[in-house]
Amino acid sequence: MIRAYVVDDERLAVQRLIRLLRDTGRVDVVGSTTEPEVGLEFLDRQDVDVLFLDIQMPGLTGFELLEQLSRPPIVIFTTAYDAYALNAFAVNAIDYLLKPIDSERLDRALDKLERLSRRAPDDRADVRALARQLAQELAPGRRLERLASKVGERTTVLDVGRISHFSAKDKLTFAVAGGREHAIDHTLAQLEERLDPRRFVRIHRSTIVNVGFVQELFPAVDGGVLVRLKDELKSELSVARDRVRALKARLGI
Repeated sequence: MIRAYVVDDERLAVQRLIRLLRDTGRVDVVGSTTEPEVGLEFLDRQDVDVLFLDIQMPGLTGFELLEQLSRPPIVIFTTAYDAYALNAFAVNAIDYLLKPIDSERLDRALDKLERLSRRAPDDRADVRALARQLAQELAPGRRLERLASKVGERTTVLDVGRISHFSAKDKLTFAVAGGREHAIDHTLAQLEERLDPRRFVRIHRSTIVNVGFVQELFPAVDGGVLVRLKDELKSELSVARDRVRALKARLGI
């Protein structure tokens, strides 16, 4: 059995990943935490085969946690970042799972883990060095990473990577996250300028989609194309005919 430890600041994400891992019948989850500092203390005392690690966490980021480990294990990042930024790092000691995690992709990551675990430690990549490179690639400020939605006296801060899509209607712009709409003070044109173009693509004059949430493309009754998202609502969005090719290119299909 593969000995695994899970660190993610979202309790529901931890619970779901543990359930997926146990369902494989291949993994013994020896511990988990929503507090990276607690994970750091555990991992300094205990050896594990693999660390499932979120990147964006308060207190310590996933990168900072790795920097402080004296003997970092093989790492599988769990992240809302799209694959483009992580492909170059999915070698040797690092792999990644995009949120929301699906069981098929998890099985492939475990297959790779078993191959890597048969290598001598000296033959594996330096986890901390690769994580430093990745941290630089994803450094805040290079692209829009957070948005604020203000309703009355309340302000909700949204992580851009967890926004499934943006829509414009009735002269307002909405960011959709977790199946809920949040009004924001940006036009779609402004968002296009500041969102990372490798993660977000304009599919309609009124819609920008996070390609990491695209689950399926299928024909619409009018002859056009719809996308179904892997969000809580299984949202279906219309794709303008002149934008279908660009979306497929972004998805690599």
